[in-house]
Amino acid sequence: MIGLLRGELLKSVTTRAVWGFAAGGTAFAVLNAVLVAEASGTLDEVAEKREALSGLPVLLLLWGLVGAAGEYRHRTAAPTALVARRDRGTVLAVRIAAYALTGLGLALLINAAAVGTALPLLADQPGPDLTSGQVAETVAGNVGALVLATVLGAALGALIRVPVVGAVVLLILALVVQPLVSGAWEREANLSPFGTADVMTGGTHNTTLTVAEAGAVFAVWTVLAVLVAVACERRRDLA
Repeated sequence: MIGLLRGELLKSVTTRAVWGFAAGGTAFAVLNAVLVAEASGTLDEVAEKREALSGLPVLLLLWGLVGAAGEYRHRTAAPTALVARRDRGTVLAVRIAAYALTGLGLALLINAAAVGTALPLLADQPGPDLTSGQVAETVAGNVGALVLATVLGAALGALIRVPVVGAVVLLILALVVQPLVSGAWEREANLSPFGTADVMTGGTHNTTLTVAEAGAVFAVWTVLAVLVAVACERRRDLA
């Protein structure tokens, strides 16, 4: 099992896509920090300052989806299962675990860039500075959201199997459907995977959910997706 995990980790970190998403996530974190801290006016509340540390979970969700679906597009899923001599669902579960570990590394990198850029800029803003505890809480929420998004994306990629279709559907849901639902039923929208991710990263303040509550709801969505993906993997042809 360790060898299988090592192999899946090697695949997840040696593709060109992971470095592209790492660069994109880091660039967004830096840009978000600069825009929030410098271009959004006076920030005199802690919640507003924490927004400068926000990541972009949908980006890692997209990476997990494209990467996992690519296993079927490039026909590497079947050989992996045959060589590993493991149940197909087990192979997928290990692959998702590998994406979770790689996502953790990306999340730490992205948050390091956000904190390193935002904190010096926020020092010029009025009101109370972010304490070390508040920074740690914000980073924990961001890291949790990014890792869960990666796992959810990998599970969805195994279900959809076609990277382009999955990416298009994901972007429509994130950029079109979620804002429309949020405008009509804001409370319910905050319970969706995208909504809980926004709460965890501090991207939205219009919610009664705490970061921990949002994380629990997001985790439920993610676990359900993984269970469905693994169950479906055991029942269909890998070719």
